[in-house]
Amino acid sequence: MPKIQPAKKQGKVYQNTIPTSQSIEGGMPKILWQMMTSKNERVPKIPLGPFHTDAKIYHNAPATGLRITWMGHSSLLIEIDGKRILTDPVWGHRASFVNFAGPKRFFPAPLPLRDLPELDAIILSHDHYDHLDYPTIKKLAPGNVPIFCSIGVGPIIEKWGVNKNRITQLDWGHTATSVPGLSITATPARHFSGRGIVNRNQTLWSSWVIKGPEHNIFFGADSGWFPGFKDIGDEYGPFDLTMLEIGTYGEGWPDIHMGPDHATNAHLALRGKVMMPIHWGTFNLALHSWREPVEHFLGFADKKQITPFLPEPGVPTEVSGAHNSGWWV
Repeated sequence: MPKIQPAKKQGKVYQNTIPTSQSIEGGMPKILWQMMTSKNERVPKIPLGPFHTDAKIYHNAPATGLRITWMGHSSLLIEIDGKRILTDPVWGHRASFVNFAGPKRFFPAPLPLRDLPELDAIILSHDHYDHLDYPTIKKLAPGNVPIFCSIGVGPIIEKWGVNKNRITQLDWGHTATSVPGLSITATPARHFSGRGIVNRNQTLWSSWVIKGPEHNIFFGADSGWFPGFKDIGDEYGPFDLTMLEIGTYGEGWPDIHMGPDHATNAHLALRGKVMMPIHWGTFNLALHSWREPVEHFLGFADKKQITPFLPEPGVPTEVSGAHNSGWWV
């Protein structure tokens, strides 16, 4: 029997595989007070970048067959075995339901959407604003690139103008093979969903296994630590590259984000060879300083003998071992 089972629901609400608190300990008043009184550099004092992607690089395939361009946060242009995949594209100015308030990007996306190379697939992990961006999807809507998403995300982007025929919704443990030479599998994550107060957890959240003829990689999106990482590693690993969130953690929400320590533990449980930290250095979404996640990650990676992969935003970088651009210093 496969270890990875479809997601369970209670009524209309999807459930995590283990009990998970989604509330903030101490409540929102406590968090707001901490935000007002925090002395951490949560937003860079000196503007970052500008970062630019040389799109001419995409005219030539990566020699290793695996190349990553980090556009910030969880937005990645992945080149794997001759295919190109865009994950959780957020090109918008803010991760918010309005364009005049909410978390603002520390730097613009390094490559304009109009200059993206030809894509083979887009993956949407879940419906949170820092992963599913209305202005970006509206600009991508006229195209014909297949979109793979968690259950319930499809109707959202269909309302935004994406043709239904382009959308494949996947439950945990389900695999799509409609892109020749590529398999895309939705796997569990420990998180939650909802773009408003009234629809919490009525759409699914997922991590993703992306497998080509030569490479096997894992896109973790958002997740807290849970034993399911070992199940994913046992069933789908080992992975040439894991892309795991290290930012937006805090004592107030320990179950739904990992932070660097748990993220590196997840990499080991997944049987990963190289680890790329994502979900940091782009938005102010927590109380820690903007540099803290990567600084702590490097310490844990060294202690746990993990091979780090830290490309500069916007720079297409082949995955061929350890890489540390040090761009944040």
